[in-house]
Amino acid sequence: MATIYLVRHGQASFGKENYDQLSPRGWEQGRVLGRWLADKVQPGAVFGGNLQRHRETVEAIATGYGVALPDMQVLEGLNEFNHLEVVERLKPEWADKQVMARDLASFPKPARAFQQVFEQAVLRWVSGEHDADYAETWCGFRVRVNDALERLLALAEGADVIVATSGGPIAVIAQSLLELSDRKTLELNSVIANASVSRLLYSGPRRSLSVFNNYSHLEAEDTALVTFR
Repeated sequence: MATIYLVRHGQASFGKENYDQLSPRGWEQGRVLGRWLADKVQPGAVFGGNLQRHRETVEAIATGYGVALPDMQVLEGLNEFNHLEVVERLKPEWADKQVMARDLASFPKPARAFQQVFEQAVLRWVSGEHDADYAETWCGFRVRVNDALERLLALAEGADVIVATSGGPIAVIAQSLLELSDRKTLELNSVIANASVSRLLYSGPRRSLSVFNNYSHLEAEDTALVTFR
């Protein structure tokens, strides 16, 4: 059976004007992952969404890998859901980033405060009770991701592949393979580490999730490299 290495992107730049770019730690996470993958896989293809953090994660992996990787093929279906829209539908005032920054700064741990609001916002989105508020519903997101996976499998042609994506798509793929509830899927999403690897085995129509959210390569290098946002 061939293997799809599902990689969550490296740490993005939370609190910065451009969240989508990798932080310095995110770049290092990618390089560490590249060194770890070099001993384990010779990918026949590399895929990712069209987000900057996906592309930069592949660049960081390639640096650590040490030799050229195949050019990344873009599948927009691998993109994360619009987390800003999801949050702003719960807290419309946070459409003004200065207001959001001011509100979060009032907490001792702004990142934790944001995470709590984010979790509430995602629950609202997933409930299906407010679908008219969103450009993409939860059900629509799930369909998009699973369609992208089918497209990826067709393009992979039985080869081992590396896929740079985000936590949401990885959780949705796990949901499909393991037949999980929406709530369990959200619980999985909340614990997927940056630059972690989940392995999907496939052969023809057969698919199975063999490893989920492995980040031992980061722990072995430096525990400070283990991040979840």
